[in-house]
Amino acid sequence: MLKRTILIIIIVITGMCSAAIIHGYLSANAPVVINAEDELPLSEEKLYETINITAIGDCLMHNTQILSGQQADGSYNFDTFFTPVKPLIEEGDYCSANFEAPMAGPDSRYAGYPLFNSPDEIADTFKQAGIDLIITANNHILDRGYKGALRTMEVLHSRGLDTTGTYASREESQQFLIKDIRGVKVGYLAYSYSTNGIPVPAEHPYFFNYLQPEKIVQDIALLRPQVDVVVLVLHWGQEYQPRPTEEQRQMAIKFLSAGADIILGSHPHVIQTMETLKIDDRDAFVIYSMGNFISHQHGQERNSGIVLNIELVKSFKDNRTRLKSVNYTPTYSHSYTDNGRTFFRVVPVEDTIKRIEAGKEPYLSHSDLPVLKSVLNHTRNQLGDPFCYDS
Repeated sequence: MLKRTILIIIIVITGMCSAAIIHGYLSANAPVVINAEDELPLSEEKLYETINITAIGDCLMHNTQILSGQQADGSYNFDTFFTPVKPLIEEGDYCSANFEAPMAGPDSRYAGYPLFNSPDEIADTFKQAGIDLIITANNHILDRGYKGALRTMEVLHSRGLDTTGTYASREESQQFLIKDIRGVKVGYLAYSYSTNGIPVPAEHPYFFNYLQPEKIVQDIALLRPQVDVVVLVLHWGQEYQPRPTEEQRQMAIKFLSAGADIILGSHPHVIQTMETLKIDDRDAFVIYSMGNFISHQHGQERNSGIVLNIELVKSFKDNRTRLKSVNYTPTYSHSYTDNGRTFFRVVPVEDTIKRIEAGKEPYLSHSDLPVLKSVLNHTRNQLGDPFCYDS
């Protein structure tokens, strides 16, 4: 009888401990010892991770924009530029932007188009807005020569900003930009069709990533095994055209088939189409142009942009990362007057329309609603609905 009682007590205690383990309530008085070779309980494993990367299009610095930031002491401040859209940028764990202006220093004279040179303070503005990566592979990086381009990268790096697409040394050009975001490794590659005829110094051929399809395929092949996601940023296409060329579409298919997951397009200065492609058993995404994020070009389509938000999820069980969703917020870059001075800012279109209608918008009025609604409709017509991918 005593043995039977003891056996029952042991069974009851064992059951209680099992229940406590399942619910995570086991006390320090009843420790569970897990051998090193044993697997952790499923509840303690990290099964998946979801991350968001954001991206914006072309950031230009025309003469009027430079003048808007000039201070009485000769310094510059561009804090008005991105304040309304900062929360959207910061929704991403990592954000990229294309900046089409070197920072060659004041001795080279600040100027806009056609040979840009921007004050260093714009780098502070990018950083404060939540932007992490500045793409320097574009057709204006050599506007102030090779030394101006090198100084541009130095200024950006000194503000804690990453760059890719141009390189200060051969060793640097052989290293890929890889960001580890909570266990999801994202690799960025950037290329441009041209430097506007300004030659890359013969003694520094590694400096600039030209858009050479076979070289891009080779780089993808080298980068692919090192990362979970490959992002290509391509400076390509025809300016001010609403659609990509057939050559671009074929290149996109080629690069995505080679192992890229995402293509972010820049250069046309207007929003072009986006699409998702099924490559073998995975979804891949391309947006041919994200438009101008900030500029002072003329025409609403040339001042229309987006904050693109791409959601990715990695399964640690099978070590696969997939696209979960692609969303975007239409934006509008405009100038406004405050105390007799002209300033610039980027605003989220839908939210600004609501603020105007509610009487809470300080710089745009009901007379601006037709332009904002036109921007909103055009952006939606170009890009269509956001993408949600099946699990």
